Amino acid sequence: MVEVTEKSKMKNNVPPYATFPVLKGTHISLRQIEKSDLNDILEISFYDAIQAENVEVAAEMQSKIDEDYQHGNTIHWGIIENNSNKIAGTCGYYRGFENHEGELGCVLLSQFQGKGYMSQAMQLAIEFGFQEMKLNRIWAATSLDNAAAIKLLERLGFIKVRELPDDEVEYELLKK
Repeated sequence: MVEVTEKSKMKNNVPPYATFPVLKGTHISLRQIEKSDLNDILEISFYDAIQAENVEVAAEMQSKIDEDYQHGNTIHWGIIENNSNKIAGTCGYYRGFENHEGELGCVLLSQFQGKGYMSQAMQLAIEFGFQEMKLNRIWAATSLDNAAAIKLLERLGFIKVRELPDDEVEYELLKK
């Protein structure tokens, strides 16, 4: 079950919220990305499928992500390892929330892979999406050759709905 910290209780179903939601899991937590995180996640910092070349560009991208959040189109968390308080990756909903739908995406730094962090981050985000954001459908797209992502999506209950251009595939999870 997703634990939303007391100070983050939702007043709206979709962003922006009065206080940015922090989600707590057993091994990881999801929280707002801070400027001090940017150097650590530079290699996985993207905006509109363009990777940041340096910390300054990553900061500009994060500003755009924060602006998208303020316009109600996204919510982007840092995945934080609870034991070390280090940022392990990012996770969030993108592209707006029309028709009570959200696109879920996550990226994990290589040194944190294989520890179950991605599964837990996605599960926290899924529970938050269905319970707090009142989404009816969560979808994700990945490359056809990303076997690990496809296996994770299927393990979380996502169903393949279609193949997309550029060798990608779309999966969805419907609210029960």
